[in-house]
Order: sequence, then structure tokens, then C-alpha cells
Amino acid sequence: MDIEELKTFVEVADAGGVSAAALRLGVSKSIVSRRLFRLEAELGIQLLARTTRGAALTEAGATFRDYAARVSAEIDVARETILPTGELRGRLRVAAPLTFGPTHFALVLAEMARRHPELHIQTCYSDRFVDLISEGYDCAIRVGYLQDSNLIARRVGPIYGKLVASPDYITAHGSPETPEEIVAHQALMQGTEAWQFMDGGKIITVRPQGRFKADNGTALVAAATAGLGIAYLPDCLTHEYVASGALVPIMTRHPPPPAGAYVVRPPGQHPARKIRVLTELLIEYFGQTPHFEVSVAASPLPASKQPGRVRERVDP
Repeated sequence: MDIEELKTFVEVADAGGVSAAALRLGVSKSIVSRRLFRLEAELGIQLLARTTRGAALTEAGATFRDYAARVSAEIDVARETILPTGELRGRLRVAAPLTFGPTHFALVLAEMARRHPELHIQTCYSDRFVDLISEGYDCAIRVGYLQDSNLIARRVGPIYGKLVASPDYITAHGSPETPEEIVAHQALMQGTEAWQFMDGGKIITVRPQGRFKADNGTALVAAATAGLGIAYLPDCLTHEYVASGALVPIMTRHPPPPAGAYVVRPPGQHPARKIRVLTELLIEYFGQTPHFEVSVAASPLPASKQPGRVRERVDP
């Protein structure tokens, strides 16, 4: 039984169709179809029911999928074990935030590709929440406060940010001095998130209100500099504007609590070596670039997801 056929079947099962699986695997649909045909012919049973909308698992296929996934994972571990020390090959699919992923995390991914010429890296940059399992990603780089989930996370660096507003907005509307005063101001947000601030050793949660919303931090910077309201933004997006005076830090006596940057992966006993290598490179990068300061604003959470409730499982 061919290992590539098993991996292809798992991808089709998880993606829900041949086209989506071909895109994940980086091969043509005809290759995917041939692999499936050979696997089903060898087993003598139908694993997938083809429909106009894709492919659905048969009862036998649903049972076989879990075994095929475990075998594929074990083969990957075995291959990594016998490879020369430090050598990586195969494919790594990563989901990363759009707001500063291309300008910061992309540097680390490019360095990883340079060090490992046999490794194929595919990165999706998006500020939307990516479902790693259903969309077939090996891991994701996420910033802010992690939601409770069964994903396994490894913290790779600190996260910093601040509340800012333009001088024109402050002149017209004043500047909040305490977290409670924020509700009287126009807030620039991604959605209906909560903002958190430090009051000594206590965390205060505020639900701001505003008429301007965007799912991207860069767009919120533009709105803030235009004087539309106050924003809770990453330092890496605002430091140039603060330096030039286009934006002004406000409510500095109540800074937001530090968050973190994480590599998250689907559950499993052992992380793939390529994920461990990426994690180590990101930790190295954060350690060498203290200017890289980002904020939970790029990936806000509702009030129910407080830092104390994050369930972080750390890889060895």
C-alpha cells in the first residue's frame, strides 16, 4: 500500500473533495483521482462517495480514515528520525496573520526555507480565524490571547501594544484617563471585542463602542490617523505614527496586559520536527528583535476569553 495514496485519501476526506485536496497537496486533480482509484482498487472497497459538491466518506471510509491518518503520521516521524541531523523535507502549511505576518513572520519562514532546500513551505496570510484541522494546516502563528480549544500551543514571544488616538480627535473629544471612560468615546475595532487594561495588579475589561470596524490592523491605523476614534493597536503598526506625532499614546497609566505570540498545532502526541524547527526560529527571532512589539488588537477575543482562562499545552 502506497503511503502517498494514504496521505491523499486523508486529505480528500478532510478537505471534502478532490479539488480542495489537490490544492492542499500542490498536485493536479487527476493525480489525486488516480491515487484514490488505486487505493480503493487495492482495498476492494469504496472509501468515498463522489457527489457534484465534492466527496463524502462512506461508512468504511470513515473508519479507514483514522487508521490512514495514524499510519501517515507514524511514517512521517520515521522519515524524520532517519534523516541527517537538521535536514527537513516534505511540506509545511502555515496560517499566519495578515496584519504583520508578511513583514515579520515571513522573514522567519523565508530563513527556514533557505536552511532547508528540500522543504516546501506554503503560507496563508489572513486575519480571519483559520480552522487548522478542517483546512489542512500543519500549524498556525497566532497573536493575542488564545481561545480555549484542543489545539496545542507554544509561546514564542511577548506581545505589546497601546491605546492611541490622533491629536485632532483628542482636541475635539478629549482623552480617556481611566478604562471606564472609554465607553464614552468612539472606538475603532475589529468586531465586538473586549479591551483589557491593567490597574495595578488587577485586569479591567471594557467593552468599547464605535461605528468604524475593520478586520485588519492596518485599516484601523488609517482610521485612527484620520481622527475617527481611539484604537487599541500593535506597537509594530503604530511606532512610526507615534514618532511622527500623527498618533498619541493615551491612558498610559492603564496599559494593556502583555499577551503572547504562539505557534499552535492540532492535537497529537509528538509535534513534527518541522514545526519544532519553526517554533525555535520564531523564539530566536523574538529574542533578537526587541523592537518587534505587537498587540492583542490584531487578534481580539471576547470578554469571556481572559488570559487566565487560556488553556496552553506546551510542546516539549
